Amino acid sequence: MAKMGMVFDLKACIGCNACVIACKQENSLPDGVFFTKTLSEEYGVFPLANRVYIPTICNHCEDAPCEKVCPSGATYTRADGIVMVDDDKCIGCSSCAVACPYDQRTQMDAENFLKGLFGTGEITPFEEQGYGRYTPGTVTKCDFCSQRVDVGLDPACVVTCPTNARIFGDLDDPHSAPSKMIRERHGRPPMPEKNTKPKVFYVN
Repeated sequence: MAKMGMVFDLKACIGCNACVIACKQENSLPDGVFFTKTLSEEYGVFPLANRVYIPTICNHCEDAPCEKVCPSGATYTRADGIVMVDDDKCIGCSSCAVACPYDQRTQMDAENFLKGLFGTGEITPFEEQGYGRYTPGTVTKCDFCSQRVDVGLDPACVVTCPTNARIFGDLDDPHSAPSKMIRERHGRPPMPEKNTKPKVFYVN
């Protein structure tokens, strides 16, 4: 069985945030909710100063702390390694959010759905059709666009990236694009000291 994962190429990322917009659109995320963010860090001293952009996302850990602490069984890992949340089982206790060392969980408060993306209190038809997939009070996160993966497509953030800074595929396949990149460019997982065995890696 495949083990799906992602590699972020820090040399390729230009910080355009197209991935963030694509994610919000694909997942109909309300105002203030993000499944992926792009952080930035400046380094060096003028005139040799520079900036690096650092994409962040749920790391779909093999040894996921969020799954261990979930009291209702709402958080589970699929056979392909994607960590999911069963909305029907989630009781909104936020134990998973506290346990996640990467801060990649969001509680969907009712207020998130009332303001609207434009902050006017009016909900557009696009928002209305998408918000039905969420239950206010529950906790959610990135699921690698599992609905796309299930039909053989890459996550929305991956296909939208104009510089191919996000590489998605089967980490168990040594010939897959992410496996090759991890091997050839010494990919590193985020915060390896947490021993969560992330399926997300960074190369620079």
